[in-house]
Amino acid sequence: MTATLETFLCFSLYSASRAMTKTYQSVLEPLGLTYSQYIVLVSLWDKDDRRVGEIGAQLGLETNTLTPMLKRMEAAGLIHRKRSPEDERQVRVSLTEEGRALRARAAHIPGEILKATGLSEDDARRLTHEMTVLRDRLLRQPSDVQ
Repeated sequence: MTATLETFLCFSLYSASRAMTKTYQSVLEPLGLTYSQYIVLVSLWDKDDRRVGEIGAQLGLETNTLTPMLKRMEAAGLIHRKRSPEDERQVRVSLTEEGRALRARAAHIPGEILKATGLSEDDARRLTHEMTVLRDRLLRQPSDVQ
């Protein structure tokens, strides 16, 4: 069997991810948010006042990627960043009142995204679970897999 791009799992995941991000862009634009900023906010809405490293680990983002974005979010008035009093090397991130208020304005987004996928809630949950299992399996692989 000859491999074509359409048969590669990696390409299917990549192109679906790009399509999903594009879909999010259209619903996030009125809020002035990028997809990356939105997932940071969702993380903080779930648990506020967290270390940058903790947020990065949850989102799979390196500190050098996350820090410039957090600075932009702070300039926009959505978050506060402050050095941890226990350890000056660590920076803690917390929501501002404006960042908390944005949660209500963004409450419609998951429903709009689900509708755009054409999936039922059960199918979306199943697919999310399968993708999480796949991600975790891949992350457990040694970096020199051949």
